Amino acid sequence: MNLTLTGKHALVTGGSRGIGRAIVLALARSGADVLACHQYPSAQADQLANELKKIDGDHHLLRADVNNPADVDRLADEAKARYGSLDVVVHNAGVISHVPLSELELEEWRRVLDTSLTAAFMVVQKTLPLYGERSSVILIGSRSAARGIALRSHYTAAKAGLEGFARSAAKELGGRGVRVNVIAPGVIDSDDTKAILAERRAQLVARYSEKTALGRLGATDEIADAALFLAGDLSSYVTGQTINVDGGI
Repeated sequence: MNLTLTGKHALVTGGSRGIGRAIVLALARSGADVLACHQYPSAQADQLANELKKIDGDHHLLRADVNNPADVDRLADEAKARYGSLDVVVHNAGVISHVPLSELELEEWRRVLDTSLTAAFMVVQKTLPLYGERSSVILIGSRSAARGIALRSHYTAAKAGLEGFARSAAKELGGRGVRVNVIAPGVIDSDDTKAILAERRAQLVARYSEKTALGRLGATDEIADAALFLAGDLSSYVTGQTINVDGGI
């Protein structure tokens, strides 16, 4: 067995930047055909589309809001029309904000939970008919689900919910040979951290590096590597699990 995904078909939500972008490119470079979605037009999406054109395979980047059931239906229909089946489904779409519990508005609570958790349910449910005997569902969670972080009660709740959803879905779908797992990243040096002003970024990197056994932030490619493992046959007996990729935080 190896990590080659030639002939596989994959769907990735939130695929235009950060961890999602790294996963899309890793899947495509490993031989999978990839359908990825993003919510808004952006330079990152345009750049990804250009990069995918240079990689052999049938790759497509679409705009879709995973909070909109009609858009999720459209994604599933697009995957069916283009590929006929799905071997890998990655739900990476998510949002975050930092709000004290006493000030957290219901609308913001719902926005964060809907994008990370409710959308995961919709994406998995709508793509179920496309799964084969060895399909793999990968949900991108967060190490914060187990540890908790101040000012992020909504985000932490959403990511913890993903782990419960994965465990139950794995039990329900295991008879079909379908696996469902969560990747829980630690602090990753992604687009958001790189966009921070230099002085504040240096402080953030120093603070979290000190808390991490490996003494550094993670890279998006390291999360993509974990996704490749879960997408392929090397993880054929792994389901209902949360894989912590956190550098020992």
